[in-house]
Amino acid sequence: MYMIAGLVFIPFLCAAIAAGMAKKQDRLLEVFAIAVSAVEFALALAGALHVTTWEVFAFSLPLTFTEGGFHGWMSVLAAFLWLMTSIFSVAYFAHEREHLGRYWFFVLASLGATQGVMLSADFMTAFIFFEIVSFTSFVWVIHEETKEAVRAGFTYLFIAVFGGMILFMGLALLYHETGTLRFDLLPAAIAVSPNKTKLFAAGICILFGFGAKAGMFPLHMWLPMAHPVAPSPASALLSGILTKVGVYGILMNAIYVMRSEESFGYLVLTLGLITMVLGALKAILSKNLKRTLACSSMSQIGFILTGVAMFVVFSAKGHEEGAHAALCGTMLHITNHALIKLTLFCASGVVLRSAETLLLEKLRGWGRKKNLIKAVFAFGALGISGLPLFNGYLSKTLLHEAIAEAAHLQSGNLALFLHVAEWIFLISSGLTFAYMLKLFFTIFVEKNEEEKVQEKYDEDKVGMQPIAACMLSVSALLMPLLGQPPLSCSIAKYASGQSLEFGYAKAFSLEALKGGFICLCIGAAVYLLAVRRNSPLQKLLKTGAKKEGTAAKSSGLAIGSALLGAVKAILSIIDYGMDAPIDLCKMFLSKEQDKKERHTPVYGLIQSALTGSRYETHTITGSFSFALMMTCFGILIILFVLLIKLF
Repeated sequence: MYMIAGLVFIPFLCAAIAAGMAKKQDRLLEVFAIAVSAVEFALALAGALHVTTWEVFAFSLPLTFTEGGFHGWMSVLAAFLWLMTSIFSVAYFAHEREHLGRYWFFVLASLGATQGVMLSADFMTAFIFFEIVSFTSFVWVIHEETKEAVRAGFTYLFIAVFGGMILFMGLALLYHETGTLRFDLLPAAIAVSPNKTKLFAAGICILFGFGAKAGMFPLHMWLPMAHPVAPSPASALLSGILTKVGVYGILMNAIYVMRSEESFGYLVLTLGLITMVLGALKAILSKNLKRTLACSSMSQIGFILTGVAMFVVFSAKGHEEGAHAALCGTMLHITNHALIKLTLFCASGVVLRSAETLLLEKLRGWGRKKNLIKAVFAFGALGISGLPLFNGYLSKTLLHEAIAEAAHLQSGNLALFLHVAEWIFLISSGLTFAYMLKLFFTIFVEKNEEEKVQEKYDEDKVGMQPIAACMLSVSALLMPLLGQPPLSCSIAKYASGQSLEFGYAKAFSLEALKGGFICLCIGAAVYLLAVRRNSPLQKLLKTGAKKEGTAAKSSGLAIGSALLGAVKAILSIIDYGMDAPIDLCKMFLSKEQDKKERHTPVYGLIQSALTGSRYETHTITGSFSFALMMTCFGILIILFVLLIKLF
């Protein structure tokens, strides 16, 4: 009980203490924040060894928490990421001392709120801390207070608040039908509930409510916007653990509410596949380092969602072995993705602080002589690409086998759909390898076209402070360490409560290696033929640009350029089309948005059709007034639903 209380509430108390520290004590503030994170990590490790439940009343509202199993592991993972990013923040903010008090206040408050979600034993407790996370982490996004950061912050906050309202409606409907929101009591209550349609509707609302935080399609648009503008330590937390707050809710929904609904599993699978492919394509096309990593996070969330989907499909069929394998693959990929993005985003922070840019064209050749950061980035890239002996390989292999096994169990159209899903999974994995090759070769292998710039880059052969080097070395070494089946199986066994027999023989069998080999070949082919600077496709584009409008342009070149243009147009429509509803709401509902600032083509069209002027207010107060306004808007939606329910 005391460890749970410490994990959840100590960070809030320490956040208040941090806010009270004077600006002259900013170095002490950093030490204090690291100490708090270290204490949290120690408490999480100690608490993970015990399975206990604790209930406390806040204003007559019961808050229920539990330790052990999946909850305990997620608590440990969150505390570890907070400790590592807190250490890295000292190096990252070494020459930027503005707003550090505000930054650390919200970092510590978010730590407590995240622990509250991960240790929650019922949906209402998870919902309360879920909403706190949305507001506290929002300040990270706008920390730099640039126009891009404010714009991304508005989008992030809108999605978070609107998703929270959808989630609340789902929980209200679930409680009405079952009389409880406790995870351990829900299965029995659902089994005797006569109205399965309302329960299904509740499950859909919960899915999209938590999906907003996870970055699931079609609520993904905040993710590629927020990560590039946030400080790199905050980006590591946003991608590594805060998206997992949403995944946590989706997984609890799948395990305790929708476990017997096969159609729900296929819905999650469809959304996961779209999220997976769309994120990978956006990462391929991105020309910004952190945006590429952000789109990559979106794609990896799609992989995790496929595991959740397969768990539901197998559970509905009564195939417990398959359900357990899918669940273990999901939990391992949650862990692997969190640690990989910790490494990659912090490495991108090193690049940003040294080169003062995130544009790949300007970063070309930056790390050719910097062997340590090159090795760190390579380990992260190989891990997320699923290379054998690295951590991403085992989790992706389990997820791939789950889809393949489900395809064999089904027949007809469902079997065909699962076979297509399997190939989408493999192609998306290949695209992951392609865009990671793009990043690695651009920054660490190729030479900058400007010799003076390259000479400047080569002067510094380390590129980072010792504290950052130590932190990144530790996180990078986890990639091959967690790639060994004994350790990964131990994590899966603890998190799921059941053993996973997945040793070296099965992990590196010919069939398992075949899937990984296909993915790597697809990725290498895409990189060599289309993404690399001197690839055939890039040469075609350059030639087409030079010969455009002349009679010398060949028919083959014209066809190739036309096809490429069509693909780009389709991707742009998908990309901007997903942001259009958000732009519409912000245009008509938020007075703090500056109409002169164009966000998307849709936003620009709206602006041209309207008249009048709007003025920006202070970044923090204006954004929070927007949040309050959206909260009122969400309450009106709830009242409308309740009126329909009553009449």
